[in-house]
Amino acid sequence: MLARIRKSAEEKDQGFTLIELLVVIIIIGILAAIAIPVFLNQRQKGWDAQAKSDLKNMATAQETYLTDTGSYTSALGDLTTSGFKTSADTTGHVVFGDAGSNYCLSVTSKSAQVWKYLSSAGVPAKAAGACTTPTA
Repeated sequence: MLARIRKSAEEKDQGFTLIELLVVIIIIGILAAIAIPVFLNQRQKGWDAQAKSDLKNMATAQETYLTDTGSYTSALGDLTTSGFKTSADTTGHVVFGDAGSNYCLSVTSKSAQVWKYLSSAGVPAKAAGACTTPTA
């Protein structure tokens, strides 16, 4: 009985053929080609969401500043004292405000996309550039 098992084990091929290994490598490559761009796109969406969140928080701080002082501010430092904290992956926080009812906020995300928040619109939107005037 043991002799029969040994003979059977010796006659079987042990391991994988080169073709089988190549097929597995090709399948892994195809999956990686699909997954990597999707992953990078999700990172960019995360950065943009963080920039939009910063804009909404800046708007809340701007309204808080208005309540405290009676006018909007053009200084990021004033928003910081009103409770706004910048996020790690956003830059270019630009604030324009006037004594009336207008202000413009803009933030650049880590994906290099500029987002703008106008007090008249009330929602963050992609922009060609940073704020230049309160009504821009």
